[in-house]
Amino acid sequence: MASERNGGGGGGGEVRAENGNGGGAVSFFEMPEIRFTRLFIDGGFVDAVSGKTFETIDPRTGDVIASIAEGDKEDVDLAVRAAREAFDHGKWPRMAGSERGKIMLKLADLVEQHAEELTRLECLDAGKLLAVTRTVDIGTCGSTLRYFAGAADKIHGETLKMSGQFQAHTLREPVGVAGLIIPWNFPAIMFFTKVAPAMAAGCAMVVKPAEQTPLTALYFAHLAKQAGVPDGVINVITGFGPTAGAAIASHMDVDMVSFTGSTEVGRLIMEASARSNLKPVSLELGGKSPLIIFDDADVDMAVDLAINGNFFNKGEVCVAASRVYLQEGIYERFEKKLAERMKSWVVGDPFDRRVNQGPQVDKAQYERVLGYIGHGKREGATVLTGGKPCGLKGYYIEPTVFTDVKDDMIIAKEEIFGPVMCLMKFRTVEEAIAKANDTRYGLAAGVVTKDIDIANRMTRSIRAGVVWLNCYLIMDGDCPLGGRKMSGFGKDAGMHALDKFLAVKAVVTPVYDSPWL
Repeated sequence: MASERNGGGGGGGEVRAENGNGGGAVSFFEMPEIRFTRLFIDGGFVDAVSGKTFETIDPRTGDVIASIAEGDKEDVDLAVRAAREAFDHGKWPRMAGSERGKIMLKLADLVEQHAEELTRLECLDAGKLLAVTRTVDIGTCGSTLRYFAGAADKIHGETLKMSGQFQAHTLREPVGVAGLIIPWNFPAIMFFTKVAPAMAAGCAMVVKPAEQTPLTALYFAHLAKQAGVPDGVINVITGFGPTAGAAIASHMDVDMVSFTGSTEVGRLIMEASARSNLKPVSLELGGKSPLIIFDDADVDMAVDLAINGNFFNKGEVCVAASRVYLQEGIYERFEKKLAERMKSWVVGDPFDRRVNQGPQVDKAQYERVLGYIGHGKREGATVLTGGKPCGLKGYYIEPTVFTDVKDDMIIAKEEIFGPVMCLMKFRTVEEAIAKANDTRYGLAAGVVTKDIDIANRMTRSIRAGVVWLNCYLIMDGDCPLGGRKMSGFGKDAGMHALDKFLAVKAVVTPVYDSPWL
């Protein structure tokens, strides 16, 4: 069942490929029942108005999992109408924050009670590792709901003393109907990253999951109904970006849009907002994040951070550390250690607990990543490990490490969103800062050093939404995530995530004959 595969050049590193679907291999996975395949509008599952469906695909094999209702503009209109009614006349935004919090806590309980089934659905649809998804992905859903359930009754304004005989106070009110468009790399996590703060704020919403990964979003809608979320508060429209997504972004009765995905699509959403009702937009977009490793770093730790930062979730991570900058004194030791470590890396069926990396999410992403690997080879970068597809079926790619990478190469500039790492050198702190900031993106960065002065200077100088110091990919519900430059704006996670779902209103009143000004 196992086969050894040589890397495509360079140091000749090896990647172990163990594809559970590669002909005669045993299955590690019990197929879950696909219970929900229709749109969820106004508290019930319904067919698309057109009657159309599309297929969601198992990335392990390329086989069809299920046919899903294909929502379009007419379906979005129905969902927005339901959300509008729930917000304008329903009890959800008028409910005490503590009561909303109780319902959110019940939903968190239900998610945890159904964690095993949700884990299997998420893994099947997205090609994610079974061993990780239960804890990281589905576990995060419950904790996110609990965090914002606790915030629902703590949304406060301010009291202001104005000049003259006037005073004011501010109200933070729910913005209205929120359009939430979520990506395919972490579909369950991102569902509640957006839905939970919107619920806490008192909004109603229309959610569009990515067409590649619709299964858990529909299941969450079912659980929300069971938890007592009023009809119309959460609506889920499955479908495609150019149709369903565009209809949400351009809808005159949607009051804001929160989108996570590519920079190109983020730009389209902003344009649609401008052409419609100038709705505010929150965007968490692409990245080309640097991991900067200084000579004094512990080599073993640095290698661990680089591997996790690049190959976690098969590289389908917006904050992936895909530009690894090494100070010259540590470069050779790091390269040797990395090549050695990658020999034991296993690519294969994500439901086998021995596997480190599953398939890319779909054929299009698989071909996109292979295209970038081809660019790297043609531009003169050297393949240290990987560099090829693997497995007889499905969308598996060897984790690829390029050396001899130049800053002007395509693989060093563009987001690949796959298991590809670029190694580059630097000499001085000044050069490291310049290289880190020489990108159109500004989502994340990492710095590895034992020198506190270098650490302080680097973390202050890098223009990114989050900088990890001597760690990487550390996420928490209380820590905001969001980018700068073409990585977008607005924050997900933490109390800052509430801001996009709240409108600030100032109320001014005169103060007569007050002894205090």
